[in-house]
Parts: sequence; structure tokens; C-alpha cells
Amino acid sequence: MSVQLKPLLSVLFLALASVNAVGQKSGYTVLKSYPIASAGGWDYIALSPTTNNLYVSHSTQVNILNKNTGDSVGVIPGTTGVHGIAFVPGLKKGYTSNGKLNNVTVFDLNSNTMLKQIETGENPDAIMYDSYTKLIYVCNGRIKDISVIDPNTDEVIKTIALGGKPETAVSDDAGLIYVNIEDKSEIKVIDTKTYEVAKTYKTGRGEEPSGLAIDTKTKRLFAGCDNKLLVVLNAENGKVVAELPIGDGCDGEVFDDDQKLIFSANGEGTLTAIKEVNKDKFEVVENIPTQKSARTLCLDPETHQIFLPAAEFLPQTAEEKGKRPGMKPGTFKVLVVGKK
Repeated sequence: MSVQLKPLLSVLFLALASVNAVGQKSGYTVLKSYPIASAGGWDYIALSPTTNNLYVSHSTQVNILNKNTGDSVGVIPGTTGVHGIAFVPGLKKGYTSNGKLNNVTVFDLNSNTMLKQIETGENPDAIMYDSYTKLIYVCNGRIKDISVIDPNTDEVIKTIALGGKPETAVSDDAGLIYVNIEDKSEIKVIDTKTYEVAKTYKTGRGEEPSGLAIDTKTKRLFAGCDNKLLVVLNAENGKVVAELPIGDGCDGEVFDDDQKLIFSANGEGTLTAIKEVNKDKFEVVENIPTQKSARTLCLDPETHQIFLPAAEFLPQTAEEKGKRPGMKPGTFKVLVVGKK
């Protein structure tokens, strides 16, 4: 081999290796779906860490399904405008954020019966339990703050002003809460010792962040943005590490720590899989076909399957264009995405 050819072949080899790395398939596909007969809109879906049950927000109630079979386990009624579901395994309690009622429903995880309703701010949306502080955090979209609930007393103990519309919150499991601020393209960092905003990060070229996930080991935040970008930020200083293309209409991100994969649920009908090669290198693996409208998700860390609510929409007239389309009756379902 000539000396001149060696550098050229090396470049070609590296280029092909790069193409192959990005071109690898995730192995994920839609395996099955679980129909839900009742009508109405939806938002988040959550998997109880103590049972095999999926909790699906659905208009005025929460539908509970067995994660393995899709069989109906029960319903939590009286949650009008429900957005999210959170769990406190140690107390065997669950919590739903009820957007149109401006409150949170507390329910028993064993019987799924309602225990109490807690008044919050206007339009409570995303809700999360932080195992580090052992508190519930509720994002109030309309009045741009967070209600902090002590699950031992089921009372609001603090309200944290954010100065922008909160979409999703995640914890670093060490005393900090990160909150996507959709209308400001920011992430607020809350110090749980003071209940105050300690830092504000900009999401680079990402606009209107909605979904948010975190790798607590590498200290990386994954913000899914409305302009078809997933922005990776250093959770310690807010520096943008990477900006990767995702599908249109994302509203949820999850991180599978075992597989080092970030998944973005995109309303256009795709699930973007991104590989965390290391803390500073990320590669888009695949855009997995799902179903149009499947924009939120939850992960089963044991089976690595992903669950996404979806439905078909009614056709719109010219006058209705630009408005949210109505759901076609009888088409609401949960998609199960995984490896065959």
C-alpha cells in the first residue's frame, strides 16, 4: 500500500464507522396497543413503581391498566382536566394534577380510592415526587409557579415563583430541581434547601422546551424543544453540550439509564432514540414510527418498554384549521413500544 493511500483510507474508514454508528437501528418497534373505550383528551402517562399498573390521564378521570396485558384495573374519577400522575411508594399513595379543578387528588395505591383533594395554583400540570426531599412538586402553568406538597400531611408547604410557564420538572437526587420554562426557553434550577430559584439556564437554540429528562450520573439534562431540537445541557453550569434533531411536536422525554438511550415522543408520529455515547457525545440512532398524536410517554425500567397514549383525530373544516382537532370516538389507546 502506498504511503499516500494510507491517510485517505483512514479518513474513509472513520467516515464509514460514523455512518454505521448513526445508522444502527434501536430494535424498537410498536409491539401492541391497549384500547381504552372512554372518550376524552389526555396528557401524561405514568407507571407505578410498586405495581404492574399504568396510570393514564384521560379527560375527567385516570384509567388504570395492567402494564403486561392492558386489562382495566380501575378508574380514578373526579380528576377533571387531569395532566400528570406521581407516586409516593413509601406511603402507598398517588397524586394527580387536575388542571381544570386547580387541585391535586390524593389516592390510595392499593385500592385506588380517593383520600383527599389539595388546592394548588391555577392549572396544575406536570407533577413529580422527589425521593431526595420526599416532597411533591406541582407545576402550575397559568400562574407560573410551583406548589410544594408534603405527602405526610398532604398540605402545600411552599409556593415557588418562576416568572414563566413551567412544563416539566426533574430532580438530580441531590437537592436540586430543574424546571422547563416553556414561554422563556429556559430551565430554572431550584435549590430545595431554600425553595428558591438558584440559577437560570438558556436552552441554546431550543425553543419552548416541554419534555425534560436527566442523567444524574453524568449530570446531563435533556430538554425536548418545540423547534424539533433536543438540547443537552450540563446540569452543573447550564452549558449547552449538544443540540440534536428530533421529530415535530415533542411533549415528553425519558432516559433509560441501563441502555444509555434518550427517547423523545413526537406528536408527528415518531419516537426519536438518541444514544448517550459519553457525557459529551450523543448520536441519533433512529426515528421509530409510532402514531400521530403520540406525544407523551413513560418508561418501564425493568423491561425497557415504552408506553405512549395516542388517538385518531376527526377531520377539520377550513374554519377549524389551527385549532386542536377533536378525537375520533373509540380510538384512544396506549401503544407499547419495545424490542421483539
